[in-house]
Amino acid sequence: MKLSIGIVGLPNVGKSTLFKALTKNDILIANYPFATIDPNVGVVAVPDERLDKLYEMSSPKPASAQGFGRARKIPAVVEFYDIAGLVKGANKGEGLGNQFLNHIKETQAIAEVLRCFPSGEIIHVENSVDPIRDMEIINTELALKDLETIEKAWKKVEGEARTGNKEAQKDLEALKEAKATLEKGELLSSASYSLIRTNKRIAELNLLTAKPQIYLLNGKLEDIPQNLIEKIKSLGADYVIVDLTNPLTDSELNRLIQKAYEILGLISFLTTGEDETRAWTIKQGTKAPQAAGVIHTDFEKKFIRAEVINWQKLLEANSWVAAKQKGAMRLEGKDYVVQDGDVVEIRHG
Repeated sequence: MKLSIGIVGLPNVGKSTLFKALTKNDILIANYPFATIDPNVGVVAVPDERLDKLYEMSSPKPASAQGFGRARKIPAVVEFYDIAGLVKGANKGEGLGNQFLNHIKETQAIAEVLRCFPSGEIIHVENSVDPIRDMEIINTELALKDLETIEKAWKKVEGEARTGNKEAQKDLEALKEAKATLEKGELLSSASYSLIRTNKRIAELNLLTAKPQIYLLNGKLEDIPQNLIEKIKSLGADYVIVDLTNPLTDSELNRLIQKAYEILGLISFLTTGEDETRAWTIKQGTKAPQAAGVIHTDFEKKFIRAEVINWQKLLEANSWVAAKQKGAMRLEGKDYVVQDGDVVEIRHG
């Protein structure tokens, strides 16, 4: 599966700078609102030392003089969407709001960039630096757009419910809960209501405030107010502090991606051999046949069993053959839950 994150925030808070640092793409960065008109999409490899070490261990085939035959190393990837700056009234079309909000619908998580650095040289659309105010502007606009989406769905569901359709009646209750939650000023991602979390109709609406959030606090550690951290924690969200006035380090990139994996409940398992070493992203709790299906749909349908070993144990053995001889390789069946860092070989019909 593919991990996708929308980078959002007010104009001039560092979104495009972050995107360029992440993806090394050449995009327009300017000191005025709406420098980014269309969403920039960049694919970033997930840094993974396990992948690198397994690739080396598997004795990759050397390339021919023509460049053919080289073994491949394929990391898991994250798609980052850099989206035009949000302003008050975006839900009604102010600025480039409608475009912005539609693009966020296609992502799995939202990374909100909040400006914490005090520089007076860079214009702030609200004329002052206040990250909590900025957070509230963004989340309010997301909530208002969600309410609009709910209102549109409501009419159809209400009509179906009146006919006695029991599923539609359950959907209507879920919509009522979602609407009441948003009207109280709460995000759906922090709501504990079971109807919202389990209802298929709600999921299909792809509501913006239901997406997990990571806050990227742009500034030095001393620029970050404690009440901002407390506010983020109260929303059940997580944060990463990044000083975008300096080059983004690998460790900062790792922290961001790690947080994204954590909030979405994702892990990686690996496959390795002479032709290819690859990382695969799955949901935590995925069983072996479904993990096999991520590699190829036929593998899930025709799954027999999986050979499994932890990546470190495989490195210690230094080869598949040696691992088998030492009894370190396990045979697992259809009920096995794949763990982060498992190296897997699928046996199928």
